[in-house]
Amino acid sequence: MDSAVNNAVSASMALQQAQASQQAQLSVFKQALDGQEAHIADLMESVSLEPQLATSGTIGTQINTTA
Repeated sequence: MDSAVNNAVSASMALQQAQASQQAQLSVFKQALDGQEAHIADLMESVSLEPQLATSGTIGTQINTTA
């Protein structure tokens, strides 16, 4: 009976350690995703919505050639 209790306690402790490890990994993963979200938001804000037309030269100044 004592060995069964010891095995159950050992299994429980191993599961708790595995859960703590997974929680730490998930936390790091969430931080990485949050960092990527911030970078993507900065990139999206830096992109202009209106196409920039040429103001000098012979191409694109007479007719809007952007698609």
